[in-house]
Amino acid sequence: MTGAGGPAPTPAGAAGGGHGIVDAADAGAFLARLVRLDRDAPVRLRPTGVAGRTALWGHLPWGVLVVRTVAGDGPGDVTVGAGELLAELAAGGGALPRRRDERWRWPLPPPTSRRVETLPAGELRRIAAAAAGTLRDAAAHGVAGRAVGQRALRDALLDHVPVVVTPDDPPGEPVEVTQRMVQGLVRMGFLGTAGEAAGAAGAGDVQVRTVGRWVGLVGPYGAIWSQKATDLAVRPL
Repeated sequence: MTGAGGPAPTPAGAAGGGHGIVDAADAGAFLARLVRLDRDAPVRLRPTGVAGRTALWGHLPWGVLVVRTVAGDGPGDVTVGAGELLAELAAGGGALPRRRDERWRWPLPPPTSRRVETLPAGELRRIAAAAAGTLRDAAAHGVAGRAVGQRALRDALLDHVPVVVTPDDPPGEPVEVTQRMVQGLVRMGFLGTAGEAAGAAGAGDVQVRTVGRWVGLVGPYGAIWSQKATDLAVRPL
């Protein structure tokens, strides 16, 4: 993989082979949610380094990465259309759709990260529901009596930081968890259902993880990753 997250060389024999996914229902659920949020979404299949497991990467319209690991030895590092792969799985086929490696334009986080906090899934569900309620109320009644454009309102809510974590060991800079990440975790179904989370102690916990400029939310059924904005400064020459 290149430093910019571009497609890595495909292992010999991967091109023209099958998709290698064993659990079609598991992968299909991830792909269906991805396509529901972006009909033309690409999905990147990548080896995890663990035999029999493949990572499916996607990019949501509001700028966060999503990943779910599924059973099966995939075809290497390959990008295809999420809708095309979903259709192939639904039909019970094993062929890999036409490669679209040029459509993947986003860097990926490094494979090793550090846990800085654990959050209860119920709290993240509450945060996501509160944001949705605020959006509905503002769309209907405006803000402070003034109408606000739907796009501007949505972007303002997504940029809101509802959770700030300060690492204790070792002490470090506060880690901001944006509404973009929370919404991605909920909309992709990575928290499971409330009933599943209540079935076992800690089953619904979500880890806040960091590596470099990346912040991740790792839930029971998948993870969200977001790259912190680079600070830009303009100085006179």
